[in-house]
Amino acid sequence: MPTIISVPVLIPVPGGKLIAEFVGRVASGDTGVSIAQMSAPAGWDEPAQTPLFDEFTVVLEGAVVVETAEGVFTVTAGQAIITRAGERIRYSCPDGAKYLAVCLPAFGPDLVQREEH
Repeated sequence: MPTIISVPVLIPVPGGKLIAEFVGRVASGDTGVSIAQMSAPAGWDEPAQTPLFDEFTVVLEGAVVVETAEGVFTVTAGQAIITRAGERIRYSCPDGAKYLAVCLPAFGPDLVQREEH
């Protein structure tokens, strides 16, 4: 049976970023995939992490900077980036951004493996 999700679950995070989860562990109980819209203010960043999930990020507005062992990538509106489970990555939004994040399996705090900031 189809399920319409009209209102996402809002998850505030440090630094003023807001996660609006439509599908995932919190919003729908799904553990296989999560889909969320992120809204990050100018200057937002987070500690490096080595997540246990693949993440597909589609930038809608602004830019997301993704630091990896391979280099630093600036992903702008209309672009996407894929990061793979086990890669050390760090996200930031110097000028603010809105973007979609799809995680396989679903995002969970225990799967992020953030380093101390």
